[in-house]
Amino acid sequence: MRLTAPALTLLAGALLLAACKPTTPDTAPTDAAADTAPAASASPAPAATDPSDNLNAVLWIQRSEEYRANSLSIFRAAADHLDDALAETNWDALVPEERELIGDATALPPAVIMDIDETVLDNSPYQARLIQNGLEYDEVTWAQWVAEKKAKPVPGVLEFAKAAEAKGVTILYLSNRAQHLQEATLANLRAEGLPVKDESVFLGLGTFVENCEQHGTEKTCRRRLAGRDYRVLMQFGDQLGDFVDIVANTSDARGELLDTYGDWFGERWWMLANPSYGGWEPAQFNNAWDQPAGDRRASKRNALELAD
Repeated sequence: MRLTAPALTLLAGALLLAACKPTTPDTAPTDAAADTAPAASASPAPAATDPSDNLNAVLWIQRSEEYRANSLSIFRAAADHLDDALAETNWDALVPEERELIGDATALPPAVIMDIDETVLDNSPYQARLIQNGLEYDEVTWAQWVAEKKAKPVPGVLEFAKAAEAKGVTILYLSNRAQHLQEATLANLRAEGLPVKDESVFLGLGTFVENCEQHGTEKTCRRRLAGRDYRVLMQFGDQLGDFVDIVANTSDARGELLDTYGDWFGERWWMLANPSYGGWEPAQFNNAWDQPAGDRRASKRNALELAD
């Protein structure tokens, strides 16, 4: 969170999942892919390409004050809960089923689990590049982007992470970036001033976890690994699967998970906005990424709700 990732969203695609797409097949980018990055074209997308469904989403992330205000609000609210989380020895952000398999955490040092992409680092320039060139996400261009180490912090994350570090809290980066992208990823995080205790804090896709079998890009095994060594105070992500395993990626099943754990959000779990990609999208077309883009788009249009 290596494995394989699909050819993602319509025209803009989804990020890595080497970021965490429990609903898509997994592939690891080749090491050679990280050497050079394509230049973003200033010309419009090819005429044969449909208008990108990702344009407004990426533009909102890059240009709207509302996006920045939303992210700042989340991280500031989370910071206000840090002291309570530290003081309450039974406070734990892992679901009971996961904690029971690991063991008691009350004597363990505190940590916060953070997804990376669109939670800690903003990859909208990569998405913008895809839009400008009329491309979809693929593992080669993704690995090239990661190698550039140009992603900037999501608004508010730097202040929160530093505040947590000052209180003795370790930041763990549980990401679906492939494990072989660790060096570039940690270099990017360090360059932006984010706390990196050591290489062990990067729990990427492909991380070996003893006595736990990982399925696809789900993060359960790596959450357990984190929970063996730390009392997890909070989790941050931009996908539901960043917090809990999604067994069936359907709209109904996702809704049931939110109903079950809704009270965790805003206290132990903190969700960042990501309108660009995520498991919510393939849930609209039965997770069938092998369908032609036009068919996937038609399914999404059919999923729109109109007033009676």
